[in-house]
Amino acid sequence: MTGRRQPRPSSGAEPDLFALADPVIEPPRGASEPIVSIAGEYPGESARSAVAVSVLTQTARDVIEGAFIPLWVRGEISDFKSHRNGHWYFCLRDSTAQIRCVVWKRDQRGIPAPPDDGMQVAAYGRLTVYAARGEMQYTVTRLEAEGDGLRRKALEITRARLEADGLLAPERKRPLPRFPRVIAVVTSPDGAALHDIISVVRRRGADVRLVVVPAAVQGQTAPEELCFAMDQVNRWGGADLVIVGRGGGAREDLWAFNDERVARAVAACHAPTISAVGHEIDISICDLVADLRAATPTAAAEAATASRAELAAELRKLSLRMHGAVRAGVRERADALRHLGRDLAGAAGAHVAGRRGALQGVATRLHALSPVATLARGYAVARDADGATLSSVAAFRPNMAFDLVVRDGVVPAIVQPSPNGDVA
Repeated sequence: MTGRRQPRPSSGAEPDLFALADPVIEPPRGASEPIVSIAGEYPGESARSAVAVSVLTQTARDVIEGAFIPLWVRGEISDFKSHRNGHWYFCLRDSTAQIRCVVWKRDQRGIPAPPDDGMQVAAYGRLTVYAARGEMQYTVTRLEAEGDGLRRKALEITRARLEADGLLAPERKRPLPRFPRVIAVVTSPDGAALHDIISVVRRRGADVRLVVVPAAVQGQTAPEELCFAMDQVNRWGGADLVIVGRGGGAREDLWAFNDERVARAVAACHAPTISAVGHEIDISICDLVADLRAATPTAAAEAATASRAELAAELRKLSLRMHGAVRAGVRERADALRHLGRDLAGAAGAHVAGRRGALQGVATRLHALSPVATLARGYAVARDADGATLSSVAAFRPNMAFDLVVRDGVVPAIVQPSPNGDVA
């Protein structure tokens, strides 16, 4: 079977290596190469029909990309370089061979962190040829390390950045409101986490309004949706408390809550936050920046609300404490009053005794100066009819009646004139 002769390319155009080839005939059994029927000279057969290097490398690229589907390749990372344009370049090798690899910047979002030299990885991508250099390379779109090496490195990098910005400092932690009226729940509206939170709130009988802010909690779009939901909560501004999280799952399913963008969105929330990523063993980055970490959404709802039974028990305890405090206060004040009464009585007695001694001293001095005391010593006082004291001879007149006051009474007396007519 022969193919139809194809027209030769016009002058000035680069020939296609397959442009003049006849259709491929299926090889017979046991043959390793396909049989190609050629009519005339094909490109590259002679110097006259030589092809350009770019045609050769581009054709090699088309052949290789057509021959290999995307696949996983296992090997060791070596010569890793992060170019300033954002692309990653490295070699993937084993004990006998190696191949150059590239991760374009646009494909790095699905890779947790840049790999390290010597790390054993499984890379998913497509084998191709870099036509500009004629080099075969492996274009990688996914990369997984043995164990959790890449994810652990990504966590360490993210944690170091957040810690450098002070977002992990204990003093940043805000207390939760004791009785929130409105709680925003950032989670999937179809997930088990929301149903658990609603069940706990109903069971506890808390007077709380739940506002669901929907967001994907796993997958490639989850970080963007969680950041958007947290931004919506801030713009709304009506939440007293925010619960962000999801139910349990594999580590890969929970990876959105280790994203640096989500962690910064949680840290920037205006209301206090509870991180409820339902994986009790591991702690996510969101757990570190939130004001409270709850092991499960159920635990988050219990921490956010107080049940009626708990409030009643707390009120009873407060009542007993108040009664005890009042009784203790009354006893203390009564004891204080008794002590004050005794102190006041003692002070008053001392004060009265002091005053009494002072009065006695004054009385003694007054008695010493008193005319009665003078009379008691044998003296007498003369007074006229009006009671005025007659203290000199000039105050007496002949035949004048006066009283002579002595120690034990009054003696009436009359002034007798002397023989010469003066007062005697």
